[in-house]
Amino acid sequence: MPTPYGRCAAGRGGWVRIVGLGPGSEALITPEASGVLAEATDVVGYVPYVERVAPRPGLTRHGSDNREEIRRAEQALEMAAAGRRVAVVSSGDPGVFAMGAAVFEALEAGEPAWRALDIQVLPGVSAMLAAGARLGAPLGHDFCCINLSDNLKPWALIEKRLRLAADADFAMAFYNPRSRSRPEGFARALDVLREACGLDRPIMFARAVSTPEERLRVVTLGEATPEMADMRTLVMVGSSLTRRIPVEGDGAGEWVYTPRSVPSFEGDR
Repeated sequence: MPTPYGRCAAGRGGWVRIVGLGPGSEALITPEASGVLAEATDVVGYVPYVERVAPRPGLTRHGSDNREEIRRAEQALEMAAAGRRVAVVSSGDPGVFAMGAAVFEALEAGEPAWRALDIQVLPGVSAMLAAGARLGAPLGHDFCCINLSDNLKPWALIEKRLRLAADADFAMAFYNPRSRSRPEGFARALDVLREACGLDRPIMFARAVSTPEERLRVVTLGEATPEMADMRTLVMVGSSLTRRIPVEGDGAGEWVYTPRSVPSFEGDR
């Protein structure tokens, strides 16, 4: 099909690189991702993420709304088919609730010729790993990760997964906990977690990790309120084994970790 995008003037074949920009700090962008961004002719993504890529001669930035993932992916594939070198950017890791799946969804449903494109996924530091590092090692044993947004799945499925994860005694990491348009969802999630895990289980709020706005908070489920989270907050709930260690000396706060083993289990080490 005809494409509105001109061919790459450099004469090189087009490609798509699905890039993770990490949680916020430039120090947490991988060298591999930086190298691709330096070679790209076009950057495609949600506006705040595209703006994290500095403008330069020869680079065109294409920002779009947060709910246009499939059209954004199609645009990237169209441009690559026309010979452009396209970086599709996400925060964190592009394979975790981000543009990786959207690009492959568009690839599967789109033009057959797109399947011959040079496509690579470049991993990034996800928010849950960055938050876990700041807090200690709350994901030190088995854990699961759940997106609390009900934009693309029903609330009944989210609640089912919360209950099953609690029943399996996973530590849990939650993305997109509380949006302005649906603030009641996180309150419902807290109710489910209190019922399933009890009031004493630690819950961690890590907002804007690795940026100047970073804020960490550790409380119990009984103390938690919905207002402690927003869409820039990564929330974690410990398992029944998760421990809290107060920091001694002048430093305030505490370390949180989940032990690597289960008590009384005599397995191979």
